[in-house]
Amino acid sequence: MKSIQVYTFIILVFSFYQCTTLPEQKHLVAFYNLENLFDTINDPGIWDGEFTPEGSKKWDTQKYTSKINNMSKVIAQIGEDIELNAPDIIGLCEVENRQVIHDLIKTTPLKKFNFEIIHKDSPDKRGIDVALLYKKTAFKEICSSWHPLNIYDADSGNRIHTRDQLLVTGILKKDTIHIIVNHWPSRYGGKQRSIPHRKAAASLNRSIIDSLLRINAKAKILTMGDFNDNPNDQSIITFLNAQANCNFSSHYELYNPLAKTYKQGMGTLYYRGGWDLFDQIIISESLCKNKGKGLQMDTAGIFNKPFLIQQNGKFKGNLHRTYGGKTYLNGYSDHLPVYMVLKARE
Repeated sequence: MKSIQVYTFIILVFSFYQCTTLPEQKHLVAFYNLENLFDTINDPGIWDGEFTPEGSKKWDTQKYTSKINNMSKVIAQIGEDIELNAPDIIGLCEVENRQVIHDLIKTTPLKKFNFEIIHKDSPDKRGIDVALLYKKTAFKEICSSWHPLNIYDADSGNRIHTRDQLLVTGILKKDTIHIIVNHWPSRYGGKQRSIPHRKAAASLNRSIIDSLLRINAKAKILTMGDFNDNPNDQSIITFLNAQANCNFSSHYELYNPLAKTYKQGMGTLYYRGGWDLFDQIIISESLCKNKGKGLQMDTAGIFNKPFLIQQNGKFKGNLHRTYGGKTYLNGYSDHLPVYMVLKARE
C-alpha cells in the first residue's frame, strides 16, 4: 500500500512538472490587404490623384477617417473566435505611407495593443507599400531588410516599379522567426501576360528563403502576403515550392495550409462569381514539424464575417468594399484577412 502511495505521488509530481514547464501559448499572425489605404494629400511623386478631395473618388477627411476606423475594427477582431486578442504580428499591403499606418494603430480598437511599425516607401508608381506591425509585448525585432523586385515590361523593356519584399527577423516567445511580407505584381493586363512577373517575385522570395535555410536548415520561416496567384498556380507550387501537405522530402520545401481551404471552394477575394485565394501564409518545415520546444503551426484560416460581405443590393455576395465601381459604400476591403496560430511550448 505504501509503495502505491509513493508511486502515485511521483506521478502527480511528474504531471505537475510537465504542466508547469511545458505550457502551450498561442500567438496569432495575420495578413491583410487594406485596399487603397491612402491619405487625402496629393503626393506629386506617385499616382494618388484620385484619392484626394479634388479627385474622382472625392476622397476627403471624413471618408479617410471612416476607412481607418473600418480597417482597425477588422484587425482588432481577428482572433476573437479563437479567444485571441488581435494579431501579435500582422503584415499589411496597399498602405500609402507610414503616416496612414500610424493613424491606423492610434484608433480606439488598436491603440491599447501598442503596435510597432516596420515600413519603407516602395518604388511602386501608385505609392502602395507593404508593412509589418507587431505587439512590442510579444515580438522583438532583431533586423529587417528590403529586397527589390527587378522586372521589365515585355514590350518597352522599361522597368516595372513594384513593391519590395520585406524580411523581418525577430524573437517570438524565445524562438527566432523570419517573416517575409509580400505583395506580388497584379494581373493587370491579363493573367497570362503577367505570369512572368509573379514567377520573378516567387524566385526572389525563394532566394531569400534559401539564403536563410543555407545558414540554418531548421530556420523557422513564414512568408505571407497577397501573391496575386492561387495556391495551385505555378508561381506558388513550382517556383516557390509550396505544397498542400507537410510530407516533406526536403527541408527546402514549404507548406501552404490554405491550399486545402482553396480546394474546398473558399477564398479571400470574390471575382466574377468565384473565389480566389491570393492571400496566403506559407511556412518552412521547422514550423510545420516541430515536435519539441518552441514554435509550431497550430491552425490557419480566413477571417470572414458577415459584415465583410454585401448582404443586399446589386453587390450582394461580394465583399463589402470602400467603393463598388464609382459608388462609395463605406466598406472595408476587396480582400479578406488570413491568419495563422502558432503554438509555443517551453
